[in-house]
Amino acid sequence: MVYSKEDGHVGKVAFAVENHKQPYEIMLFSKKGKEWSYSLNFLNEPGGEEDIEAVEELLEDDDIYDQLIEAAKSKLQKEA
Repeated sequence: MVYSKEDGHVGKVAFAVENHKQPYEIMLFSKKGKEWSYSLNFLNEPGGEEDIEAVEELLEDDDIYDQLIEAAKSKLQKEA
């Protein structure tokens, strides 16, 4: 994750979900580090829309979503 005054926080986390064929990458965005937006994609190869929808449902669980945010924040680098 990187932070700059212009863009705020921008980070990504690669992760796998049990019983899914493809790993995922979530891009996280926050201007002030409080409210987060994300973009979810397959990491390497395209997969099924139903898999993405299932992961979207998992991300509705605040604990899981917060774990991904914390994983990205743990690698925070501030730009000059």
